[in-house]
Amino acid sequence: MTFLFFFSALGAFNGFLLSLYFAINAKKKVFTNFYLSLLLLVLSIRIAKSVFFYFNPDLSNFFIQIGLSACILIGPFLFLYLKSYSSTVKQNWAAHIFPYLVVMSILGYFYPYDEHIAVWTSWILKGIYLQWFVYTVISLKYIKPIFKKIKEKENLKRLDVWLLSIYFGVAFTWLAYTTAAYTSYIVGALSFTFVSYLIVLLFIFRNSKEQTFFREKEKYKNKELDEDTRDLIAEKLKVIIENELFLKPNFSLDEAAKELKVTKHILSQYVNEILGKSFSNLINEYKIDKAKRLLETQKNYTIESLGYDSGFNSKSTFFTAFKKITGLTPSEYQKMHFK
Repeated sequence: MTFLFFFSALGAFNGFLLSLYFAINAKKKVFTNFYLSLLLLVLSIRIAKSVFFYFNPDLSNFFIQIGLSACILIGPFLFLYLKSYSSTVKQNWAAHIFPYLVVMSILGYFYPYDEHIAVWTSWILKGIYLQWFVYTVISLKYIKPIFKKIKEKENLKRLDVWLLSIYFGVAFTWLAYTTAAYTSYIVGALSFTFVSYLIVLLFIFRNSKEQTFFREKEKYKNKELDEDTRDLIAEKLKVIIENELFLKPNFSLDEAAKELKVTKHILSQYVNEILGKSFSNLINEYKIDKAKRLLETQKNYTIESLGYDSGFNSKSTFFTAFKKITGLTPSEYQKMHFK
């Protein structure tokens, strides 16, 4: 029993430490991490309440009320954190936080837990878990692009893995609380596993060469491209098409920036914010345009050879990209053109 308590409590304690870590990072201008820090904080408060209540049924009702009330902010902070990586629009975070703080303060004042346990367990707690569930569902839209990458067998960024881990960790914690009453020993073990996993990921990713990890949202903050810059980049991008630079094997953003004599930062911002796509998707579109021209003019070449001539490294990659962009297979496109 002591062994179980130790590992259960350790999960909550490590959650507090991670919360502090990301709060410090947030002070270093990685503002998105404020949401992550607060998410881990309220999760840790809730889990700590469960662990201590399970091993000490005489736990203060005031502490129980704080632990249960913390759940009201888990869903909103999950939503705000994931959305912060998917939108360049300034977040109206107060609309997702203050109303719930006000509601819980009023309920806590007029219906304190120690005097209204039945009300809390029958109504208030169910309402909190429902709200948590709703936010978990609407947060799903912000990780759908990652599922799309998995479906299309694209390589995931380290940030993709991290965001998936956060989302499913919070979702499984909600599931553990709602599927059975007083499952604190399960939640304690879950918290230890989840937080330990995050710590391992954190150290692996911090020591990697991908310097933009945890900072991908902030790199464009307060640096909107002016009209002259946008026009200049649009003009320079024509160089990639005219010189068919996209036919180079593994043509990268770094290479493109050097060829166009612009900074990698500016080029990336233009492609992401103005064109609304990733650099790799942009290059694939250029390749497909090349393939379409070949399909419209060359009859004696095999489809596979046309794919290689368009800059694709394999037949399967060519077919997948062509179908995704045009909605047709290369053969269907060629037949339709020569009808």
